[in-house]
Amino acid sequence: MKRDDEHVETLASAKRIVVKVGSRVLVQKTGRPDARRLRSLVKQIGRLHASGLEVVLVTSGAIGAGIAALGLTKRPADLPGIQMAAAVGQLSLMSRYATLFKAERITVGQVLLTHDDFHSKVHVRNAKRTIERMLTHRVIPIVNENDVVAVEEISVDVKKLGDNDVLASLVAKLIRSDVLVMLTTADGLRESQNGNRTRRVSVVPRVSRATYRLVKTAPSGLSTGGMGSKLKAVEEVTKAGAVAVIADGRKAGVLSDILSGKDVGTYFCSP
Repeated sequence: MKRDDEHVETLASAKRIVVKVGSRVLVQKTGRPDARRLRSLVKQIGRLHASGLEVVLVTSGAIGAGIAALGLTKRPADLPGIQMAAAVGQLSLMSRYATLFKAERITVGQVLLTHDDFHSKVHVRNAKRTIERMLTHRVIPIVNENDVVAVEEISVDVKKLGDNDVLASLVAKLIRSDVLVMLTTADGLRESQNGNRTRRVSVVPRVSRATYRLVKTAPSGLSTGGMGSKLKAVEEVTKAGAVAVIADGRKAGVLSDILSGKDVGTYFCSP
């Protein structure tokens, strides 16, 4: 299925978007934050903000930043070690974001959540009110997992919810976002061709079992997500009435390309 004028118009008319960026986009293989990509991401979001869009950023990378700050050579294997890395890395990551967004004359605020928060009516109501108020005052909320108190979300068992993907879908539904953009190191969902060749899927009308069967990638050492967890997030968001795009966050100008309707990444329709 190819993109048509309806898909382009849906993206062009969006007023509120959630951008989720994965660890492997923001962090080098060594675990150190990639300053160039951080700057690029912030400048892209800054342009969207300047155009009048309401943007919420769901970011990964705190654990990776903590691994670098602590001088570790790999991700800790135990939960307290991971949470220690998150505690150290969260400060570093947010400091970088605050500095970069300040250069764009944008105020940001940190919102730390866990999946458990979405099981509490009080927590959900407060989170929604806070994010809505921030958007009203043109503050960009930067959302991340509260890894220091989270348990199952950052478990060393990578079969658990991964890399803020599901968290991004929960936030998108909470604030009734028009579009969820998931930036990763893949150029979208891919399907096999003859032999070992694959091609990017431009449009997915509905996430189905056949869609999940296309997934063959596994999580990396720096991230706990994968295409499977992204599809799960996309499925939840599209069922709620929004659309979603999975695209390569390393590509220059990818956010502008997506919202202008260019055929980049994979577009997921709302059924």
